[in-house]
Amino acid sequence: MDTKTLVRISAAIEAVTGFAFILSPSLIVRLLLGGDLGAVGIVVGRVCGFGLLSLAIACWPGRGDASQQATRALFTYNLLASLYLAYLRFGGGFVSYILLLACGLHALLTILMLSSLRAKFRSV
Repeated sequence: MDTKTLVRISAAIEAVTGFAFILSPSLIVRLLLGGDLGAVGIVVGRVCGFGLLSLAIACWPGRGDASQQATRALFTYNLLASLYLAYLRFGGGFVSYILLLACGLHALLTILMLSSLRAKFRSV
């Protein structure tokens, strides 16, 4: 898979997730973690949604290839997200299957982004 397609897929996933957090943070948290949010959690969830949507917009590739900066940003995000979601699933006591799927998706995107970054580094 070429870098531009990979960055587009990752950015699209984050945009959809961002919109979901903006529209209904309680539902997303209930699906991912099996818990409920209070009023403060809803506010924080929506702000996180704004951040995910902004990340997606900032990383969306233009007419040329995806920038190395966007690829690094999405790699970093996916790496940290996969590690934290894995911790929540295996060490934090959360047992949602959707959480496991989200962790796996972020881990897969991390590996693909790393491969893309390594290939770009070798070609320089």
